[in-house]
Amino acid sequence: MHIPVLLHDTVSVLALRSDSVLIDCTLGGGGHAREALKIIGPEGVYVGIDIDPKAIEAQAALTEHKAQVHLVNDSFTNIKQIVTNLNITPNVILADLGWRSEQFDGGGKGFSFSQDEPLLMTFGDPAKHVFTAHDIVNEWNEDSLIDIIKGYGEERFAGRIAKAIVKSREEGEIKTSKQLEEIIYQAVPSFTRHGRIHPATRTFQAIRIAVNDELGALKTLLQDGFECLAPSGRLAIISFHSLEDRIVKQFFNQLIHDQKALKLIKKPIIANEDERKENPRSRSAKLRVIEKI
Repeated sequence: MHIPVLLHDTVSVLALRSDSVLIDCTLGGGGHAREALKIIGPEGVYVGIDIDPKAIEAQAALTEHKAQVHLVNDSFTNIKQIVTNLNITPNVILADLGWRSEQFDGGGKGFSFSQDEPLLMTFGDPAKHVFTAHDIVNEWNEDSLIDIIKGYGEERFAGRIAKAIVKSREEGEIKTSKQLEEIIYQAVPSFTRHGRIHPATRTFQAIRIAVNDELGALKTLLQDGFECLAPSGRLAIISFHSLEDRIVKQFFNQLIHDQKALKLIKKPIIANEDERKENPRSRSAKLRVIEKI
C-alpha cells in the first residue's frame, strides 16, 4: 500500500481552510487528498491531477466528498489550461514528486528491476511519448547514454554501464527490465554490488527521468503554477532526489530575492525518525513551501 510521505507536515504547512482551492498536482494514491478533504468544505475546491489514468480511476470515490472535487487525467505541465478550464484561482498548490508503489510493483512498464517487464518507463500512454526506455537502451549512442546516466542518475560508473549496454545490444535486443538490470549489475565493479542501494538504481532513475522529461516538467510546473496562484497563496513541493530539490530551491530563492514570495520555513521539512522507520521512502523526501506576495 502506498504511504504518503510527510503527510501531516504537508497539510499543516499548507494552512488549508474550509474554502481553500487546492490543486494537488500528483493525485497518486490519494493520501494527501483524503487528508486535505477532511478540512476543505462545500465552499472549497479540490483538483487532483494525474497523468496515469489508473490513479484517477482508483480515486473516483473522492468525487463523492462534500467539497467540489475534480479529478483530471492530464500532466501537471498543463496546469494553466486546467485552471482556465475549471475557471478557478488556486490558493494552494501541492506537488508530491514521489512514486506510488503500484507503479513499481506490477505496473507493466519496467520501472523496477525487481519485476521482469517490458522497458517502457512512461508515466502515461507510451504512444504519447517521443521515446521509451526501450528506445534509449537499444538506439541511443554511447555518449548520449553516458550523459543521461551521469547527469540524471549521478552514477559514477556511467561510462562502464553505457559501454556494457551498447555491447549487449549488439548481441541481441534489450527487451525487459530484468535484462537491463543484469547488464548493469555485471558492468559495475564487484565491490559495489552489495551496497546500500542496488547498482541499477541510479541508471533506472536516469532513464525514467529522460523518458518523461521530469526535470523539464518540474520547471514548467513551478513557473506556471506560481503564475496561477492567488496572492497570499502557497506553493509546496515534495522532492525525492537532489536534482529535483536543487531546481525547487533555486526557483524559490529567486522568487524570494525578487520579493515575489515569502520563505515560510528556514530549512526544508524532512521526515522524523518514526516516519523513516515506518516508511523508508520518506528518508530522501524534502518539503519546501513559499507564499506568494
